[in-house]
Amino acid sequence: MSALAPTVQAFFTQRLLRERNASPHTIAAYRDTIKMLLRFAATRCGREPSMLDVADLDADTVAAFLDHLQTDRDNSPRTRNARLAAIHSLYRYAALRHPEHAHDIQRVLSIPPKRTDRALVTFLDQQEIDALLAAPDRTTWTGRRDHALLLLAIQTGLRASELTTLNVDDVQLAGAAHVTCEGKGRKHRITPLTRTTSAVIRVWLAERAGNPHDPLFPTIRGRRLTRDALERRLAIHLAHAAQHQQSLREKNVTLHTLRHTAAMQLLHAGIDTTVIALWLGHERVETTQIYLHADLALKEKALARTKPPDAKPGRYRPPDTLLAFLEAL
Repeated sequence: MSALAPTVQAFFTQRLLRERNASPHTIAAYRDTIKMLLRFAATRCGREPSMLDVADLDADTVAAFLDHLQTDRDNSPRTRNARLAAIHSLYRYAALRHPEHAHDIQRVLSIPPKRTDRALVTFLDQQEIDALLAAPDRTTWTGRRDHALLLLAIQTGLRASELTTLNVDDVQLAGAAHVTCEGKGRKHRITPLTRTTSAVIRVWLAERAGNPHDPLFPTIRGRRLTRDALERRLAIHLAHAAQHQQSLREKNVTLHTLRHTAAMQLLHAGIDTTVIALWLGHERVETTQIYLHADLALKEKALARTKPPDAKPGRYRPPDTLLAFLEAL
């Protein structure tokens, strides 16, 4: 193996696993990026990935790989930037092990992320929430499971990965009802539950009758639901809810939309953005500012409190026909 192969292996085993204690999601994302980069570079250089050297993955190769992601794989600039972040992390580690390649490594680290347009977040209003929660057929086991899952997602704002990893003992209904989850960066947080959510979850737990470390929302066979399975179940219920709530047909609703919905409900209730950031598990409060930009109702309230300028509309006077003719020449 060349100098690159042991560096890549040490990056995952020592830097990510041992030193940073990275989450499985982070490791999987970085792994997929490095695999694609190595395959791209191997094809470009005509050598096997295990025979590549650090110099084979110079700035020109990395830049060509990033262009390949957008042109050939049709990745968005946001996805391209996420791949670049993984590459930068690997090269920062390589800089410590290979000072002889400092120039090539620094050129890769200087590749900037692309600027992206920040779209307004999509969220559900109260009528759309009611329609979605009414969609699951609660005469069936899966319908009662999905109703409890959707209600918990909308009220707590848990991420899809956090919902799928919930166990039975992560829900505490005695005293101050709450749910405990492990979020990004292995950060644990506790989210309180409303009386309505607690009542629904209590009934579901009685029917679920699982062991403490069993998944809270399992499949029919008792396995843990995947994110794709959650999205499919949501799509089924959205199609049914859209028959009664037409506005849902015009929205692209995903599980992350339910997380945005939880944040907007807190914002409409007058909760400070710093508290919302803690509620959602945001590392930076600035991340929560997107909900302020998306809240038109909050902007209208602010507008109503301002004093309108003392300005009168002007009166339109059509120009003289002869002068208009001359101006048009």
